[in-house]
Amino acid sequence: MNTPEPHSKTPCLMVQGCTSDAGKSVFAAALCRILARRGVRVAPFKPQNMALNSAVTVDGGEIGRAQALQALAARVPAHIDFNPILLKPSTDKRAQVIIHGKAHADLNARDYHEYKPRAMQAVLESWERLCAAYDCIVVEGAGSPAEINLRARDIANMGFAEVVDCPVILIADIDRGGVFAHLVGTLELLSPSEQARVKGFVINRFRGDIGLLESGLTWLEERTGKPVLGVLPYLHGLYLDAEDAVPRGREAKTGAKLQAIAPAYPRISNHNDLDPLRFHPDVDFRFVGPYEAVPPCDLIVLPGSKAVQADLDWLRAMGWETAIRRHLRYGGKLIGICGGLQMLGAKLNDPLGLEGAPGSAPGLGLLDYETTLAAEKNLENVRGTLTLPGTPAIAGYRIHMGVTHGPALERPATCLAGRPEGAVSEDGQILATYCHGLFDQPGALDALLAWAGHTPTASFDPNERRERDLDRLADAVEQHLDLARLAAWLPALGNDISGKENQP
Repeated sequence: MNTPEPHSKTPCLMVQGCTSDAGKSVFAAALCRILARRGVRVAPFKPQNMALNSAVTVDGGEIGRAQALQALAARVPAHIDFNPILLKPSTDKRAQVIIHGKAHADLNARDYHEYKPRAMQAVLESWERLCAAYDCIVVEGAGSPAEINLRARDIANMGFAEVVDCPVILIADIDRGGVFAHLVGTLELLSPSEQARVKGFVINRFRGDIGLLESGLTWLEERTGKPVLGVLPYLHGLYLDAEDAVPRGREAKTGAKLQAIAPAYPRISNHNDLDPLRFHPDVDFRFVGPYEAVPPCDLIVLPGSKAVQADLDWLRAMGWETAIRRHLRYGGKLIGICGGLQMLGAKLNDPLGLEGAPGSAPGLGLLDYETTLAAEKNLENVRGTLTLPGTPAIAGYRIHMGVTHGPALERPATCLAGRPEGAVSEDGQILATYCHGLFDQPGALDALLAWAGHTPTASFDPNERRERDLDRLADAVEQHLDLARLAAWLPALGNDISGKENQP
């Protein structure tokens, strides 16, 4: 198999982290927005991503949600080449392997390790196309580059950076504690050529007196010979799509009127669907984790799932089935999105064994339909309307492998591209749809909250908030990062744009 020669002319910089959730995704998004505001055509890139939050691209493929956010930051349409390899775990040992936007195979960890040389070819094909089409590329690593057991055949971190000769900066989260140990330890575990590739450090999520940190920064630079390129502040309340981790805690609010919850089941996917509820000033929303009591509320949302039968078993084991039926008896509202839609039906059929052993299992039986999993995944961006009063507009995407049939679909929840879709129960208490992004349009969000029992007193536009927070993030990074040093690898960062005349 011939491997493409790496392109050497396009400026690039790779952000690697000492841990998962160190801030790689949002920092890369900030760099993309900073460059876009300078009029630079920049592409985000993550060679390999493992995440259950995904998005549908303009060319009809599937990539990690974080790369779709970075594309938004870069002001370019999301494309499959931004994330050529996406791994979607179905169990602790197996994952669906998506290559160039399409499901390729379902492999266990050992088999995927053997497959990595072929995966690297797909990565380099995407890299070459991006290098030819963009002015520069901001690359994001995955997890940590110092995972010794994963170093062989690595395509996600230093293995990729070495092949394409990409400079690297390391980012660490000081809010977790142990930031100097994270940075020094990670650097020590790299090979000499990889250590030389690291150009400096970024410390993320700092809060407090920077003067108390300065002696540590001096020690770090003397100990490693690498500069600290920036200490970034902890920015609270950023409305930015999470790569995968379920948000911890609640957003601080006063005067929230509507109580909403969702189960954080083990294989929850696309939980970013619920961000508009998390950030709406009138909604007190939280995820309910394992072994937590299901609290009284106005609205329950069953989000997507990568392993619907297994997550439904988890719901039952955690007492959710009883709690949902009690919730409905007292007049509460219930929404199922994608995998949540499938759980609400009478039966789940998996004749091909796509999510476990072949067979069928009972659903919650709250809507009269059943779902059969099929080998081909449905991937599409959609627009349409809700069937609620006022028929508010919705825009989102569908990612699912199930085909759903039954009488309940005769009372659709949405109309997408002129076709009825989803279901609403006869009593109007339950709404189900395959449409991700259900709450993203302000009119639809208002209508759904009104349906759930509360007429919003405050206007909230999720898309406008996301854009505003991308600029807030970029402003903070511009202020606290040594852009002049980074300009050695991304020359456009050295441009003087005082006044930010390229902003919209």
